[in-house]
Amino acid sequence: MPALPEPTIAAGHAFFFGLGYTALRLARRLKAAGWRVSGTVRDPAKAAALATAEGMAVRVFDGSAPMAERGFDGVTHVVDSVPPAAAGAPPLLHHAADMRASPTLRWAGYLSTPAVYGDRQGGWAREDEAPTPGSVRGERRAAAERAWIAAFDGTDVAVQVFRIAGIYGPGAGRNPIEQLRAGKARIIDKPGQVFNRIHVDDIGSILLAGMARPRHGGVYNVADDEACPPGDPIRFAAGLIGVEPPAPLDFDTAELSDMARSFYAECKRLDTTRLRDELGVRLSYPTYREGLQAIAAGAV
Repeated sequence: MPALPEPTIAAGHAFFFGLGYTALRLARRLKAAGWRVSGTVRDPAKAAALATAEGMAVRVFDGSAPMAERGFDGVTHVVDSVPPAAAGAPPLLHHAADMRASPTLRWAGYLSTPAVYGDRQGGWAREDEAPTPGSVRGERRAAAERAWIAAFDGTDVAVQVFRIAGIYGPGAGRNPIEQLRAGKARIIDKPGQVFNRIHVDDIGSILLAGMARPRHGGVYNVADDEACPPGDPIRFAAGLIGVEPPAPLDFDTAELSDMARSFYAECKRLDTTRLRDELGVRLSYPTYREGLQAIAAGAV
């Protein structure tokens, strides 16, 4: 794997609402760099297991009620990866005042989605354009973005929003190589459809860049440099491991979940100029090719 950039800011205490796949990858990097790291999961048993395995302080938070331990003193950076509910972003609903009261907090990152743009019919989506969500999921994310920024207007805390494309990376079910090996890869054929993707470790690097260059209200598309049809990465992965790719399935007749079908209902290309020009980011995996090659080689 290409060398990942080390944090360019003094080590602090990062708190993650939702220690899932993406957050945990970054949490481990920060911990290795000397940071104190803590966060939340929904299940008490998982919290205990994760605390033991990772050496992190893990609280239980399912979004329905405040955490038992409410304070954020000592926390310098917060990352929210929890999906918003109909009422709003759970961390803000239950802990906005607690975070505002923290004397040490100086940065918060909200992990959002390109669904806030709605369908652009294959056109470019840029951060300075007003969101035009075409789904309930997109509407909730757009509202959560606004709420996070508004919650810290007029304070010393900088909130940045990261609209993250389709995530892939190492791990079972997390990339086309593992999906092919498990017999679960599918190519959905919808003419004209394109998506951006992003390697999980590039997400971490982008969040670190945001921490190093905070700008309250900053919004960033987090994506690779090549929007492409959904079958392209699967075919490329099949070539890497020497198997035949699956036959395409027609979108109109394919069995898809409501979430997957809503995902295919929108088509856009994410402009990432702001990542490069404002945050100084250079992706380790600028297209799916570099990312899948590294995964196939066991380098990540």
